Amino acid sequence: MATDSMEIDDSLYSRQRYVLGDRAMLQMAQSSVFLSGLGAVGVEIAKNIVLAGIKTVTLHDTKVCETWDLGTNFFIREEDVHNQRSRVEVIYPRVAELNPYVQVGVSTCPLEDSTDLSFLRGYQCVVLTDARLNLQKRVDEFCHSQQPPITFIGCEVLGVCARVFCDFGEEFEVSDATGEEPKEMFIQNITQANPGVVTCMEGRSHGLQTGQTVVFKEINGMDTLNNTHHKVTVLSPHSFSIEDTSSLPPYTDGGMCRLVKTPQTFRFETMERQLCEPQVLTADFSKADAPIHIHIAMLALDAFQEQHRRLPNIGCCQDAEVLLRLTEEVNETLTHRVCVNQDLVRCVSRCARGCLAPLAAAVGGFASQEVLKALTGKFTPLQQWFYLDAIEVVRPLQSLPVEEFMPRGDRYDALRTCVGESLCQELHKQRLFMVGCGAIGCEMLKNLALLGVGLAKYSGEVCITDPDLIEKSNLNRQFLFRPHHIQKPKSTMAAMATLTINPELSVDAHLNKVYPATEDLYSDTFFSKLHTVITALDNVEARRYVDSRCVSNQKAMLDSGTMGTKGHTEIIVPNLTESYNSHRDPPEEEIPFCTLKSFPAVIEHTIQWARDKFESSFSHKPSMFSMFWQNYSSVEDVLQRMKSGESLEGSFQVVKLLSRRPLHWEHCVSLARLKFDKYFKRKALQLLHSFPLDTRLKDGSLFWQSPKRPPCPIEFDLSDPLHVSFIVSTARLYAGIYNIPYSKKNVSLEAVTAALTEVQIPEYIPADKSIETDETAKKPDQIKLMVSSEEEREAITQLEGVISSHTLTSESLRMTPLIFEKDDDSNGHVDFVTAASALRAQMYAIEPADRFTTKRIAGKIIPAIATTTAAVAGLVALELIKVAGGYEFEAFKNCFFNLAIPVMVLTETAPIRKTYIREHISFSIWDRWNIYGHEDFTLSDFINAVQEKYGVEPTMVVHGVKMLYVPVMPGHNKRLKFTMLKLVKPSAERRYVDLTVSFAPETDGDEDLPGPPKINVRTPLTHQWLRGGVLVGGGGLQQKAPPLTDTSSPNHLRSTDCTDSSPEDQLGKGADRPVLPPCCCDVVVMWQVCWRAFGGGEGRCGMAPCVLLTLTW
Repeated sequence: MATDSMEIDDSLYSRQRYVLGDRAMLQMAQSSVFLSGLGAVGVEIAKNIVLAGIKTVTLHDTKVCETWDLGTNFFIREEDVHNQRSRVEVIYPRVAELNPYVQVGVSTCPLEDSTDLSFLRGYQCVVLTDARLNLQKRVDEFCHSQQPPITFIGCEVLGVCARVFCDFGEEFEVSDATGEEPKEMFIQNITQANPGVVTCMEGRSHGLQTGQTVVFKEINGMDTLNNTHHKVTVLSPHSFSIEDTSSLPPYTDGGMCRLVKTPQTFRFETMERQLCEPQVLTADFSKADAPIHIHIAMLALDAFQEQHRRLPNIGCCQDAEVLLRLTEEVNETLTHRVCVNQDLVRCVSRCARGCLAPLAAAVGGFASQEVLKALTGKFTPLQQWFYLDAIEVVRPLQSLPVEEFMPRGDRYDALRTCVGESLCQELHKQRLFMVGCGAIGCEMLKNLALLGVGLAKYSGEVCITDPDLIEKSNLNRQFLFRPHHIQKPKSTMAAMATLTINPELSVDAHLNKVYPATEDLYSDTFFSKLHTVITALDNVEARRYVDSRCVSNQKAMLDSGTMGTKGHTEIIVPNLTESYNSHRDPPEEEIPFCTLKSFPAVIEHTIQWARDKFESSFSHKPSMFSMFWQNYSSVEDVLQRMKSGESLEGSFQVVKLLSRRPLHWEHCVSLARLKFDKYFKRKALQLLHSFPLDTRLKDGSLFWQSPKRPPCPIEFDLSDPLHVSFIVSTARLYAGIYNIPYSKKNVSLEAVTAALTEVQIPEYIPADKSIETDETAKKPDQIKLMVSSEEEREAITQLEGVISSHTLTSESLRMTPLIFEKDDDSNGHVDFVTAASALRAQMYAIEPADRFTTKRIAGKIIPAIATTTAAVAGLVALELIKVAGGYEFEAFKNCFFNLAIPVMVLTETAPIRKTYIREHISFSIWDRWNIYGHEDFTLSDFINAVQEKYGVEPTMVVHGVKMLYVPVMPGHNKRLKFTMLKLVKPSAERRYVDLTVSFAPETDGDEDLPGPPKINVRTPLTHQWLRGGVLVGGGGLQQKAPPLTDTSSPNHLRSTDCTDSSPEDQLGKGADRPVLPPCCCDVVVMWQVCWRAFGGGEGRCGMAPCVLLTLTW
């Protein structure tokens, strides 16, 4: 950030700006932080706040690099330990290179009880990590007493427990407590009453809370409310009350209200006062009293250190008893005493000398966000203690001998002290696949390196893949990358950086996506060699696909994601939890087609309209044009076909593009000017012609009432910079798709003005056409729209004119589609969307958005900040330890947090769900049923094998939409002696075929049996294996099946559903197949309704429940 001119480097900070806002960013750029302690949590905080872009940070530390640090500090190398360098001199340059805008200073002076603290007055925030409690209290007291107060944060990690303490002074003002963007709410009615009741548009929740303030605008009738602020009392999700409106004119129509954010003041106590009656943030409500128990245990550790000048020795029972006594003494000082948890205290004592690096990462991310709050007043600060523990990691290890946890003089001693040597080795042996090397991926690799996951000497490996190249905006969060890495592959650069943290790792970097097209690379064989999969992805569909592969191959998947200050983790473990695909988020609400096309109401509508125009004009149409001429290379041939009456898909649109093709820059300017007239004048005139302002609906109400806004035509004005911006940006895009060169001089105002003088604007003549007003109507496919005979004749005439002009060249039949690129400010893409959106907003009297906001919405940019990614990756890495240790279900935790509020909620993972289809016969998404056969395995053999092994009598076998066996069908009983290979007739290249097999209900009658969820099946088999037997099987993908009458639920990937899928879908476009040994396959029962195969209608046909099987040859 350029602090001298107070300009924000958007190319670096763009994603963070959407989290914090410019005001907070500028405040950070003028703030200084003193950070003491560069251990595991200290270096995390240093990294995060430097990436965020504060003005200066002074790093203070007095210790020398030790071997121990190699497992907890990602900026310390082996040579630093060998050379006995001080930690601060090693870490300082590596922190400084994270952000050239941040000044990083160094201090090595002792910070003790006798130190003069007056030097701290030069800082806005003081952070102490791993400091003695007495020192923290003294520094906090000093900071609290200053005018204005210096914000103070204390943070430490001791073994498997961590704490954060915040004191921001007697009064700390917060400008924005949540960071959530206020939304505009359309009003349906306001009563004349005391109090007045405001009702929002039907079906739209206001999301307000009692006591908040709203401002009204655009109200008709009761217009005295416009531009006035009112406190609300929430009555329902759709209504709230305000002050007395009984004396105001009656409400007629229209209007919106918007939440007004007001500053809030928070009050803090000193650490000394907070020790006895702490305000704590509870993270895990399954153990709601844990924070206070850890509070007293860690205070007892502080007392232990004061008395013995050391931490408790590993596994020392005497030290544990001393700590327990000290904990009882601390408990007596509390205002509200608790019953001391002796097991917890003994666990804390055993692990106190150790450190879990992922725990430090999670707490470091949390504490870093508190530093940014202290500097900016943005978001709600922590009041005042936060405790996070990893007791679930060490609880199953309590019975191990003490030798397991003793140091061995290597980089893993801090980890070993907590989890023991055996679990360390399990981590070293891990073969892990991580998909994505972005912000979360970089943080995960750091944690993997510190934990020693995938060491070469243990035959472990970390395989990573990411197809993306490094951009400058990545450097703000993806701390493994530096400016000289820009435009290099993320995965290879991340692998190199990871090896500098821990050279013992084996890292294999790929540049591929993981999706059906790459299943030849990420095959069953590939997955069979893995232990765990970690997703560091940025979209749901990719997660769903990877999850399907993990379920099919019985592999654990650790998922996480962030959005701004929000983060989540989800742990999927075979045979213990449900999968990612077991639940579905509600679909994203789409803007109705008619709203986008004709009736925008808010700025998001105009931005999406502009983005759609970009896609249509500069991406879709050029692609269609080029593909058309690849299929029909001769213009004369196309003309003859059109004259003969042949229908060529897309020909009407292609001929129109060809006939209007510009030949030079001035023609591009002309096209842009004509588009301006079409979009912002003629569209408005046509709407007002079709729906005059006095138009009324059948019920007598006005057509043009909220949320519909009547448009106002815009006359082009060369003196208006917005109008010129649209012309220039549009012309540039036309030049791009038509491959027309232009110079800097061409886009000057003088040159554009000259070109515009030659443009002839046709006179507007109202058209007699229908305008869609149905909000449920979908956008029509322009290519497949029926073309009238008059339009066909016009196209033929246009094409004849093009041919007779003798201007056709091979270049004339080529167009270059543009791909919307939001981060390249030189390409004009965002310029076009910004100008077009602002003009449309002006036409509909909507408040326009600036370029920054437009870029976020049009580019669908996910706000991101380093603090959140650090926290989420640390939480995932903690769960990885449990996965490697083979822990039970109760140990695993999912998490959702929002660092802005702040809140962190740890919950148990979703337990696996069993579906019973017969007495003693059940299955889950992870179960596999095996059928063994031989090369001449017939349909009869298959049916008998299923019946004999599982007690389920197949009554129908379906392959895709082809019924292989239905007893009531003529001739089908003869098929019982046919081999399965003869019936299926697989193609030579196909190795998997899905079969749907139904079976008879256990009891007679029409009673519905409870059906299992829809589940996929995968079984690998080669022709060589086939000679040993035909395998049939299935594996699970999706839980929560829809009701039998519900045909709307989307299938996931290759879930075979004979009610929905085409044969091609069922045969699979990229299978997700588990690796199993020969003659071993998975068969999963599924409740399936095959009504459509029999020509049925909407509903079930009463047929039997089905088994989804895979026949492999």
